[in-house]
Amino acid sequence: QVQLAESGGGLVQIGGSRRLSCTASGTIASIYAIGWYRRAPGKQRELVATISNDGLANYGDSVKGRFAISRDSQSAVSLQMNNLAPEDTAVYFCSAMGPRGTNWGQGTQVTVSS
Repeated sequence: QVQLAESGGGLVQIGGSRRLSCTASGTIASIYAIGWYRRAPGKQRELVATISNDGLANYGDSVKGRFAISRDSQSAVSLQMNNLAPEDTAVYFCSAMGPRGTNWGQGTQVTVSS
């Protein structure tokens, strides 16, 4: 089992930046990809970005060119979010994918407002 802890959420101004971090614990050796999803109010959860053990990154269409994911270690991943817009307001969830499925963090709220 993998436990995930997110940090870095908060209130951000339109056009601003924010960095989210996620730290994994437990059976981290089983993780083959780690990343972020988000759920905006009234919407379904959507892909933000994931990164594999090989460093291959995958981004959701709505964040390409603005967000960057980085694998800091086997157990840590960061998400640099730039040029934030109100549409980026959501709960951001860290996810770790392994052979037994996906583990999820509790989520961290990011609110983009003027």
